[in-house]
Amino acid sequence: MEKMELALDRIIEAMLSRIPGLILAIILLFIGSWLIGLILKVLRNRFERRNVDLSLRDFVASIVKFILYTMLIISVASMVGIQTTSFVAVLGAASLSIGLALQGSLSNFAGGVLILLFRPFRVGDYVSSAAGASGTVEKIDILYTTLRTADGIAVFAPNGPLANSVITNYSSITKRRIEYKIGIGYESNIKEAREVILSVLKADSRVLGTPKPEVHVAELADSSVNLVVRAWAPKEVYWDAYYEVFEQIKGALDTNNITIPYPQQEMRIVNIGSSKGDVLGGDPNGGRDN
Repeated sequence: MEKMELALDRIIEAMLSRIPGLILAIILLFIGSWLIGLILKVLRNRFERRNVDLSLRDFVASIVKFILYTMLIISVASMVGIQTTSFVAVLGAASLSIGLALQGSLSNFAGGVLILLFRPFRVGDYVSSAAGASGTVEKIDILYTTLRTADGIAVFAPNGPLANSVITNYSSITKRRIEYKIGIGYESNIKEAREVILSVLKADSRVLGTPKPEVHVAELADSSVNLVVRAWAPKEVYWDAYYEVFEQIKGALDTNNITIPYPQQEMRIVNIGSSKGDVLGGDPNGGRDN
């Protein structure tokens, strides 16, 4: 009976000794939860002022919330008297294993964060990258960017290679340069051809006057004099102007009898002598005496 009373006294004493730590742990839990909420609120307000993408806001906020609450729970557990050393070691090993297993996905995640933060392109822009992806941006996610090519095919580009490659954004410009290479015959007058092409460019309202359209001799090729034609058009009408002006130039050159030659190959047939001796230049008798 005395042993039971002694054991009960020890349990009560141990519980009483833990009460201050338990009270402090509860206070820390409430204060920590309030601080975490305040930090998340400040973070969201910061994202709104910087106009950060909504998908990135929610993802980063959830990551920060998970990290802060994990630290809070470990701190509260240690104050109560729970040994957290082994738990931290297991958590670190698990994080390392997960990081190694998801190395490619983490690279894409980092690329997605960079794209959403620095905005090299936005939804609706037409882009191309050195990684081989090109098209109109339809959606920017954390791991992948969805592009739509000119022929309607959906392309899912990983954000890691995309963020680390050279990106050309065609939608961030106001105008684009039209460039043609046109060959005319050597018998044609270069000055006349230049004037005909420039008249077509100046007559089209979609072709800008500044910078001025220009026509230069680019190459004296085997069968033609190649001219390079440069003009500028607003990006909204670029492709319409590109194709239609090209057709108008062809018609104007035909009207003014300026030829556009095509590659030709000259073939010459040489008659070979009927006698073997004539061909070889030797004696028809083969060197034999009659």
